[in-house]
Amino acid sequence: MKKAAAHNNPATKAYEAGAAMLRQHPVFGRLYEHVSWVRSEKTLPQASPWPADAWLRLDRWEVIHAHPKRLAEPAEWAYVLARGLLVYALEQWQPDHGDWAAWSAACDVVGARFLHSIKFGRAPQGMTLPPDLPAWDEVRWYRAFCEDGIPDWAASLSLGGRQYASLQTPADWAARPRFHAYGSGWRWADAFAAGIAESVTQAVEVAAGLRESLGGERRVDGEGRALRPATRRALDWFISSFPLLGSMVAAFEFVENAELCRREDISVAAVDETLRTVYLNPATALSEEETRFVIAHEVLHVALRHRDRCQGREPYLWNVACDFVINDWLMQMEVGKPPEIGLLYDPELKGLSAEDVYHRLTHDLRRARKLCTLAGRRGDMLDTPIGQPRAPFTDLDAFCREQLGKGLMLHQSQGRGFLPAGLLEEIRALMQPPIPWEVELAQWFDHHFPPIETRRSWARLSRRQSSTPDIPRPHIGPDPDKREGRTFGVVLDTSGSMSRHMLANALGAIASYAEAKEVPVVRLVCCDASAYDMGYMPANEIAKSVKIKGRGGTVLQPGIDFLQRAPDFPKTGPLLIITDGDCDTFSVHRPHAILLPHGQRLPFKPAGDVFFMK
Repeated sequence: MKKAAAHNNPATKAYEAGAAMLRQHPVFGRLYEHVSWVRSEKTLPQASPWPADAWLRLDRWEVIHAHPKRLAEPAEWAYVLARGLLVYALEQWQPDHGDWAAWSAACDVVGARFLHSIKFGRAPQGMTLPPDLPAWDEVRWYRAFCEDGIPDWAASLSLGGRQYASLQTPADWAARPRFHAYGSGWRWADAFAAGIAESVTQAVEVAAGLRESLGGERRVDGEGRALRPATRRALDWFISSFPLLGSMVAAFEFVENAELCRREDISVAAVDETLRTVYLNPATALSEEETRFVIAHEVLHVALRHRDRCQGREPYLWNVACDFVINDWLMQMEVGKPPEIGLLYDPELKGLSAEDVYHRLTHDLRRARKLCTLAGRRGDMLDTPIGQPRAPFTDLDAFCREQLGKGLMLHQSQGRGFLPAGLLEEIRALMQPPIPWEVELAQWFDHHFPPIETRRSWARLSRRQSSTPDIPRPHIGPDPDKREGRTFGVVLDTSGSMSRHMLANALGAIASYAEAKEVPVVRLVCCDASAYDMGYMPANEIAKSVKIKGRGGTVLQPGIDFLQRAPDFPKTGPLLIITDGDCDTFSVHRPHAILLPHGQRLPFKPAGDVFFMK
């Protein structure tokens, strides 16, 4: 109880707060730990009680005794404790001076002038310096005090009280034991010089906006450079006040490098989802509110998987379309404020998806290509890594689903504010794991080729059970009549741009699903600039014995027309068209689906289902 009460004492609290200010300062922080600090009456001889106006008693052997009951402000304690440290830092324990009181007063003046020049702490009442004092060192002040005596203003600077010197006399040095001794590697002068150099560095960083105050936190980016205070505060705001994107922002590194941004033509910001890095151009000098907007913009590009959703579209136009949508959402949610340098926003596009905005941009390509993203004309979704590669996400899709899901739940449960309906729809769609293309293709087969119902038939009896051999049983199996006409056509793009791996992958999937769906034969037509009819092939042989013909240009319409007009092909038979998208426009007048490699896109809007192979 006594120990707890001591810590709750106002005098103790003020003293500890002042000591904390001392430890945070670049000059005194590295000196603080090399002194033994004592604040107790038991350590002083009973014959020498504390004077009423005393603050400290300095021991030659690097021990500082603080008045245990003195009540003062933290800034005053910081000033007084710093004065005590300066006695050791300036190496003022010099016994070769006859008038020790004059020497101690000279040291007090030099220490007080130093603190006044760096504006650290606050001098207690009565310890103020007269204006326009000459910039003398200890020796020059010592001579003046020996000749003219110690003036009242100099005597009031004494840490031990007006009637006592701050420094113990040489006769007292041997009377007290030495608490500790540092090795030859430690020198007060060297540590003091290093502290001054560090303070100059921090002062430059404060002037440049990289640090809020001397001794304040210095935030560094992914390359070890300091982040601007506005950027640091913006990042902290996401963690504390915007849970929807807080965990996403925490997973990214932020780089503010003006030279790198100039070299890579990044006017404001850009994001690299592979390296999970956001690049911010410090030359734009964005405010904290503007930085929030820009960070949310870049992180949403990754969170909503915009780069992966490009799907063969023109990359820069797709980037522009996504920017229009994101900026509209952020302005509705009032996340920061848009940069004054401008950004992509059009009220007429409000509520549209990125795909719809892209479709509108394609109507005027000349104007659309003149629009600038936050990275200028290169697009702010980077597709080539900058600098040294870092460890990429192991599963970016799963990461974005998990982080956005948690953020949405926290955002809604805490009532943190409005979310646009379009953003909610995209987040909820993203939270559903994508269906693999093989499963989508299987669902297409299920739609066109439902399972054949089994039929009981006495035409061929089943094997009798050994337990009841006298009872005949009917054969149970698929109705053979339903297998007639159960087929589909495959138009296979065999142009030179189709890789053999892609062809093998597609044909293998088709063969396995056709066999599983009781499709006995498949009509195959290879097509480049002309159609090559391969005839009907058993489903289990299509992936093993197909000999590719063609390998020329890409015109698929002849192959489609051939199957649509073939007299031996069912009029309701669906078509499956396999291509890489590098083909001319074609039209199909019957049920069909198109199988494309992942990331490719047709040069026209298809009417049938489209599946993307991965």
